[in-house]
Amino acid sequence: MNTEGDDRTVGRSAPAEPVVATQGSVVSRLEGDLDLDHADAARAVLAKAVASPASVVVIDLEAVGFCDSSGLNLLLQTRLALQETGRQLRLAAVPAQVTRLLEITGASEVFDLYADAAGAVEGP
Repeated sequence: MNTEGDDRTVGRSAPAEPVVATQGSVVSRLEGDLDLDHADAARAVLAKAVASPASVVVIDLEAVGFCDSSGLNLLLQTRLALQETGRQLRLAAVPAQVTRLLEITGASEVFDLYADAAGAVEGP
């Protein structure tokens, strides 16, 4: 139940299907909690993005309310799977809680972070 007075999905995961964007990119938007209880749903969506021929996969985290070590592990596994095939993973609209998790674990050093999905698709 959402008690925060906004329209975020709280306490569940409802990831969307990958959306093909411009310039050979795929954008996957994750929503809700990226934790042990909901990682399987997100894993299925990200597997589709990894299976795509896109050279860049963008994960839009704007609607993620919480991320624990299971969610972080999923992001790292996705990055490695793409890296093995010479492709890139970019994280977009990373919430403060997820940014903090990336910082305290040192994972912020291995991810390219962008303010929004459009910027991530465009790249550097």
